[in-house]
Amino acid sequence: MDISAYMTTLGERARVASRILAATSTGQKNAALHAVAQAIEDGRASLLQANATDLEAGQHLDSALRDRLTLNDARIQGMADGIRQIAGLPDPIGAINQLNYRPSGIQVGRMRVPLGVIGIIYESRPNVTADAAALCLKSGNATILRGGSEAAHSNQAIAACIQAGLEEAGLPRTAVQVVKTTDREAVGHLVRDKEHVDVIVPRGGKGLIEFVSREATVPVIKHLDGICHVYIDDRADWDKALGIAINAKTHRYGVCNAMETLLIARDAVSHVLPELARRYREAGVELRGCAETCGHLADIGAASAADWDTEYLAPILSIRIVDGLEQAIEHINTHSSQHTDAIVTEDFSRARRFLSAVDSSSVMVNASTRFADGFEYGLGAEIGISTDKIHARGPVGLEGLTSEKYVVLGDGHIRE
Repeated sequence: MDISAYMTTLGERARVASRILAATSTGQKNAALHAVAQAIEDGRASLLQANATDLEAGQHLDSALRDRLTLNDARIQGMADGIRQIAGLPDPIGAINQLNYRPSGIQVGRMRVPLGVIGIIYESRPNVTADAAALCLKSGNATILRGGSEAAHSNQAIAACIQAGLEEAGLPRTAVQVVKTTDREAVGHLVRDKEHVDVIVPRGGKGLIEFVSREATVPVIKHLDGICHVYIDDRADWDKALGIAINAKTHRYGVCNAMETLLIARDAVSHVLPELARRYREAGVELRGCAETCGHLADIGAASAADWDTEYLAPILSIRIVDGLEQAIEHINTHSSQHTDAIVTEDFSRARRFLSAVDSSSVMVNASTRFADGFEYGLGAEIGISTDKIHARGPVGLEGLTSEKYVVLGDGHIRE
């Protein structure tokens, strides 16, 4: 296969489809989404068979990867239900905001429009194929999806259901295309195809995201690490502090919004550290602390300089005792990956100071970092979480997959 020619063809088809989608009504997009959801339910047997082929070929994968790869009845139903939920979300496309009269008599506003063609590169989880396609379709974007080789058969089976639904609703099948080749050259071509692709969204491990960020000439929406912090202030409610610090770390370990470093104000240590240490031990969490923390907890390891910059994605937690709010903010802005950071305090002024001074995509007061999620934020679904500052930041839902253009309304107005 000529990879360059193949990828160029996908790009050309996607560009044509994107122009059709940009002018497609909300009703037609929703009809397509419902048709896709029904096709996925009706295609359950073929999806399970394709997934079994991938699982057979992936016997060498570790248990976590095999779990992400696996489809079952519940996960297939979850894909269909998720698509229907996206169909029920408000359509951002065409909304006009800030429409104001100017002294000349014209009206100037901003209309929300699709980005165009979105390339999505992801690993392992075949359900991403359905989620990403649905989000792009609802936001009026064509998409080119390149999944991991370990899920190749599953992704193609899901793509067949998606394209059947598009066709039933009278939309071009090429609005959603899944790259058929597993050759890595296809990824390189996709991320450099500025003529046909408007933005790239990588979803996967740090290695994938670093590769895409390094090679892409197309704009990228991404985050590399989730080094998230919780700071317990000396004016915290101790029960809230205990609950938040435990949940932020132990609810799930291998996720980007799990806490990796706990900061505790010196005057709060006696109120929370002994009980937190006991609960973390019960949960099987390995603790690594600064010298002062080790002085309070003799049975923990010493944190190295590297620990403050490490995303563990595991039952490991680093703990540092700080002088107070300002040192906590300094530590976070130095070591955070600008994903999600939280303060626990009952002092309103300190909470406001934390919100304004911490430079992260999500900043929280008296809440677990685990809430940094598109569904929890009311977006209905997300295509990823961005720690970039340009275009989209934080969980990227439908609005994050759009842009704005100025619209001007006149009635024969001419400039004097």
